[in-house]
Amino acid sequence: MQLEEMINKNSPIPIYYQIEEFIKELIENGELRPGDALPPEREYAEKYQISRMTVRQAFTQLVNEGLLYRLQGKGTFVAERKIEQPLQGLTSFTEDMKARGFEPGSQLLHFEIIPATRQVAGQLLISEHGPVYEIKRIRMADNVPMALETNYISANLIKGLTERIVNDSLYKYIEEQLDFKIDSASQIIESSVASQNEADLLKISKGAPVMLIQRNTFLKDNTPVEFVKSVYRADRYKFMIQMKR
Repeated sequence: MQLEEMINKNSPIPIYYQIEEFIKELIENGELRPGDALPPEREYAEKYQISRMTVRQAFTQLVNEGLLYRLQGKGTFVAERKIEQPLQGLTSFTEDMKARGFEPGSQLLHFEIIPATRQVAGQLLISEHGPVYEIKRIRMADNVPMALETNYISANLIKGLTERIVNDSLYKYIEEQLDFKIDSASQIIESSVASQNEADLLKISKGAPVMLIQRNTFLKDNTPVEFVKSVYRADRYKFMIQMKR
């Protein structure tokens, strides 16, 4: 289907929205793939006899939705598909990626036992300066950086952590080796922009949109087992929740 066959200038549906839907259809059926360049706005406007502003509006909306991205001086391109994580269940990053057909991976940046700060101690309900594991990792899917994650775990509660365990599956070790039952978590999500350090580690531009996520995870008896602060790439990750009235 060509765009001119789809656009109906007499329709009450705005032309920019018709263009959006046409491009979405091309992406969904595989005619446009991640990394493919779209024709310039001017070319769209001249070929289909519509205003350049209308084309720009359609492109901008698709950029905002994360389906396209722009490179200064180079044009507009199809973005990589986002990983969708439902918020209904409590799962680890490794479990999430495997469930969606991606190969999970981690790059361990930092692993040591440190004295708990007042904030970390308050989140884990332990004494200030008590020993906690501080674990900083880049979380990846198919070798692409997705998130920068910092975990804090009480060393008096979860004993015997090693770099090898952390690089495998932390939840698996806690549940299968220590026989603890991870039961629930609370999570706060807010928007932000990447700092220079975050941008370098996640391979994005400084100031690119990111999601800041704070997670508190609890055992079955409501004992806090971990406090996590994460920075997720907003161009590659999205969260989904289903609600019932």
